[in-house]
Amino acid sequence: MGERQPVFFLSHGAPPLADDATWTAQLHDWSARVAKPKNVLMVSAHWENQPVTVSSTRPGTPLVYDFWGFPQKYYDVIYDAPVAPELASRVAGLVDGPVYQDPERGLDHGAYVPMVELFPEADLPVVQMSLPTLDPSGLYELGRRLAPLRDEGTLIIGSGFTTHNLRWFNPRAGADAPAPTASVEFDQWAVETLERRDIDAILDFEEVAPAASEAHPRTEHWAPLYVALGAAEASGHANEVAVDGFWFGLSKRSWQFN
Repeated sequence: MGERQPVFFLSHGAPPLADDATWTAQLHDWSARVAKPKNVLMVSAHWENQPVTVSSTRPGTPLVYDFWGFPQKYYDVIYDAPVAPELASRVAGLVDGPVYQDPERGLDHGAYVPMVELFPEADLPVVQMSLPTLDPSGLYELGRRLAPLRDEGTLIIGSGFTTHNLRWFNPRAGADAPAPTASVEFDQWAVETLERRDIDAILDFEEVAPAASEAHPRTEHWAPLYVALGAAEASGHANEVAVDGFWFGLSKRSWQFN
């Protein structure tokens, strides 16, 4: 048994996150404030697979470079974290229904890009778990079932983005250019809604949040938050903002649920 862990929802960044001194410093500082976990269960927006599937527990499985058109240096990144077969087995024991294992599936960029910044030593065993659905209630319940892992020393991380509309991405404008109004409005709504712990509103964000369809033309980058909130349910969703600000118009706001 390890020390009880919080739950993270983080905005994970594209591969160039590694070049952003502000963002990398925010992630370094964040991980330094928490007790080192025994292992990490990562739920990334970039892996949808039904039923629930966990990543390879075979040593040396390569990363998934699931992006195109970037300089070669981003395809040369290595994050050789230890495998976690015991954690994969625990996930299978907690989840309602079958859990598959994909022996060829390494960590995708929604998993390894933030892990490189949070835990650069790559000494923590990591398992990635797929999103079996984008249904908010189903993912929240999945998170609830995973909650016992926290008392076993597992850090559960939902990796998405607080706003994610790539039409806003304009490299010529720079990372610190003013964010679109829709991104700002949705970001502020998210802060206020989580502060008052209105989980129903978060789950129903497409109907109640301002600029929801602009902030998330597709909901996969918001969906990992549902898993995180479910895993944090027993603690009452006490939360703190660990990262804020915008990056090329996207809200990189990230939360820690204690």
